[in-house]
Amino acid sequence: MPFCTTCGKEVNEDQDICLSCGKALPNRSVKKVYDESESTVGYAVLGFFVPIVGLILYLIWMDERPKAAKSAGKGALISVIVYAGFFVIYFIFMIVFFLIFGGFALHFGNMSMMI
Repeated sequence: MPFCTTCGKEVNEDQDICLSCGKALPNRSVKKVYDESESTVGYAVLGFFVPIVGLILYLIWMDERPKAAKSAGKGALISVIVYAGFFVIYFIFMIVFFLIFGGFALHFGNMSMMI
């Protein structure tokens, strides 16, 4: 139990004013403690499917809930990497498809005009 800094009497942790001397007690910042043993897989899945939410949760929870923040951030990061990979593969596929079939499609279009 804490003590009053003015009179030295014992005070409760939730008191703002000492009941003996009437002086205001200094602000004691109480940090909310979260149970970090809970599963954070849901936050990773949420971050994967909605990367902006994962990023926001990471930034908000960095100090209070580091395990959940890390999980949400990882989900968002993996999602961005996967999306970028799919985009690169799609771009390469479209270039190859155009190189292989592009001339044929143009030639076929010209042949149909002759008929």
